[in-house]
Amino acid sequence: MTKDKRVLVGMSGGIDSSATCIMLQEQGYEVVGVTMRTWDIPSHFSTPGQEQPDEILEAQAVAARLGMEHHVADVREEFRKVIVQYFIDEYMRGRTPNPCVLCNPLFKERILCEWADRTGCQWIATGHYCQIEKRNGRFYIVTGDDATKDQSYFLWKLPQEILSRMLFPLGGMTKEKVREYLAHKGFEAKAKGGESMEICFIDKDYREFLREHCPDIDERIGPGWFVDSKGVKLGQHKGFAYYTIGQRKGLGIALGEPAYVLKINPEKNTVMLGDADQLRTEYMLAEPPVAPDIEELLACPNLSVRIRYRSRPIPCQVVQLPENGYLLVRFAVEASAITPGQSAVFYDGNRVLGGSFIASQQGIRKISAEHVPLFDKKR
Repeated sequence: MTKDKRVLVGMSGGIDSSATCIMLQEQGYEVVGVTMRTWDIPSHFSTPGQEQPDEILEAQAVAARLGMEHHVADVREEFRKVIVQYFIDEYMRGRTPNPCVLCNPLFKERILCEWADRTGCQWIATGHYCQIEKRNGRFYIVTGDDATKDQSYFLWKLPQEILSRMLFPLGGMTKEKVREYLAHKGFEAKAKGGESMEICFIDKDYREFLREHCPDIDERIGPGWFVDSKGVKLGQHKGFAYYTIGQRKGLGIALGEPAYVLKINPEKNTVMLGDADQLRTEYMLAEPPVAPDIEELLACPNLSVRIRYRSRPIPCQVVQLPENGYLLVRFAVEASAITPGQSAVFYDGNRVLGGSFIASQQGIRKISAEHVPLFDKKR
């Protein structure tokens, strides 16, 4: 079969990638599978003496049943150096990381492209619940039809050269329909399988993970102070890396009323606490964006932004600060718990116009007040 009908599928051995392989075969593609061995979790080795994790064995079994060529890419060392180290470093900076956002362009889809070239495949495909649209010569991520499973939020950093090769067969389906499809194709047991973890390399609390993979974290950071918005000390905390903006549970301090993490200051090792109202804001600062067309993003009259994976898009306006390229976002309705390190993903309806990492909000009131005229000029 010619190269333009060969497609490489990233296989996890789960529901979505298995359904993707079957669908593409039915569409006339010659499907090749690759499973990345990124991080070994003990619970993923079901039997004593098992040499490879369950997901690889399951992917191999699906490939064999479908008569597919299948490969295993052992990328554990690189994954540790790139993705896991980023995860640790972000917490050590007082930020909350978005490892899936970084992993897709820097790791998984990049490796898929390398393996596609190696195996003579024109296309690469995954089981993500999203779609692709080509407009004015550029490729855009579009939300999946299943709003509860849509994964467009995680893919804003994918460059055009990767998007031009991507196929997302599940984008127009709901998860329930995918399960029904798999069962109908004779994979009844697979169709009843569970969901994958949100962060693939963590099967416990992230704080335990930090202590395990950064053994000197408590020596490097140590206890610090909870403070209120005026800087008054409220009590000791375990170290700023163990907290995230908006957190209410597990603080280890009783103030007689619900308290939330408002700000984290890694330089002073302080964690500011306050009430829910103090988390709300009309403005947000985000790092320089990645977008197929930055001018389209800045000029969009119906722009909205998602500030976390499960959140609804918030209507907004955005201007780019001339001094540093950062984005100043003005929400149409107040947003809550702006978390540095998380992603701000911008939409025009269901089309992703771009994204950026949420920056430190230090000085946001002064910055927003100074740049209000930029918003007025856009009217």
